[in-house]
Amino acid sequence: MKKYLVAILFSLCCATMLHARTVSITAAADLKFCLDLLVTEYQKGHPADTIQVAYGSSGKAFTQLQQGAPFDLYFSADIEYPRKLGEAGLTASEPKLYAVGRIVLWSDKEDASKLTLKDLSAERFTKIAIANPEHAPYGKRAEEALKSAGVWKSVESRLVLGENISQTAQFVQSGNAPIGILALSLVKSPAFASKPYALIPSDLHQPLEQALVIMKRAKENKLAKDFVNYLFTKQARTIFAQYGFTLPGE
Repeated sequence: MKKYLVAILFSLCCATMLHARTVSITAAADLKFCLDLLVTEYQKGHPADTIQVAYGSSGKAFTQLQQGAPFDLYFSADIEYPRKLGEAGLTASEPKLYAVGRIVLWSDKEDASKLTLKDLSAERFTKIAIANPEHAPYGKRAEEALKSAGVWKSVESRLVLGENISQTAQFVQSGNAPIGILALSLVKSPAFASKPYALIPSDLHQPLEQALVIMKRAKENKLAKDFVNYLFTKQARTIFAQYGFTLPGE
């Protein structure tokens, strides 16, 4: 009898191992809270699947992928980086727009909802945090907005640059900078939601069109495709909206 039980348990373990799937994702830092929740909800229906996510700046992830970093999916904060990977023959899919992001003014010290970009010229804002425009799309859009508002020259010397938008948010939350231009998706998370924010008008910068691609190494990875498809379900779109993301037509 014991032999039969052992055989059954062994068969069940083998079946579980055969059905277990893994996918690795490199994602823009603005997705930290949103994508974590999406993964959690997806795995409730697929408990045997493993989804591993690493967060950082889109530009640095782009460079890593060019150099052969072993990721299956790339979630960028813009569409240009995924497009360039495709042009280099490194992807198994065309760039797919999954969200449009927004930037906001946020402060841990005062009511940012009463401020505009022009107020950043005030001397009390000794430091202003933005993501590094060189490799972070949210930083690039912050730079564009500051220039459109006519305050770039007056604030440039006071800018504190985060490696990515998540580090930028930490600068402001910790008090290292009294104010910053952050991702709406981050300030809607529980860690930041107790403080008000000011939505920066979208006509001051190019749109934050965020796209994903399946990398060539994951061409036959069904979990990669299944998870991408999940992102466009009603449940997933509700989660995206919870963090301030939209798609054209939503």
